[in-house]
Amino acid sequence: MIRTLALAACLAGTAALTGCSPDAPGADGKEASSTVTSSPAQSKKATAAASSPQALPAGKASPSAGGTVSPAPAGTPGASSPGSTASAGAGGEDDGCDHKMPISPDEIAVYRYTPEGGSLSLIFRHGNWGCGTPDSDGAPFETVGKETYLPLSDAAHVTVTDPIVASTENQPISVQKFIDWLEAHPDSGLVFRYHLGSDGAIDRLEQVFTP
Repeated sequence: MIRTLALAACLAGTAALTGCSPDAPGADGKEASSTVTSSPAQSKKATAAASSPQALPAGKASPSAGGTVSPAPAGTPGASSPGSTASAGAGGEDDGCDHKMPISPDEIAVYRYTPEGGSLSLIFRHGNWGCGTPDSDGAPFETVGKETYLPLSDAAHVTVTDPIVASTENQPISVQKFIDWLEAHPDSGLVFRYHLGSDGAIDRLEQVFTP
């Protein structure tokens, strides 16, 4: 009986020593796990890497932090530069004509006259000389802006050519005869070179002959 008790005590002591050993699995009473658990910081980095957008192809606009699309950098092929104009004529060929002629300061296209305001005034439009075509007789006078008017002096020196008179050279004519012709041929648009006197009225009017 004594030997039996001593043997049981020995076995119990051996089991206790084995359970307290640091090399024993589940030293804290739980089974050891072979899975490695990542730290919280590593998990956040992995999540951010997985959700980040893929790299955009070259030449594409990249989204900004606010969610809007930034414009492509300057010099992107296909972007037209502002203010660029073609200086060549139709068909891309240089026709030798200046397509940016300034407005003539002393030439007008005369249309009608008006006696309103107590004085005789010419109604006209300003313009410039455009570019003629190979099958035309000359360059056209291209009007711009709205119709305006200037007073015409009763004593103005007026010279005219065809079609007012049968001549290709300027011939003097009275102001009244000129007014009569305008009344019979309104909106003719004949081109005249004019000069203003000290009173602001036209004192010289010379027709520009156009074929």
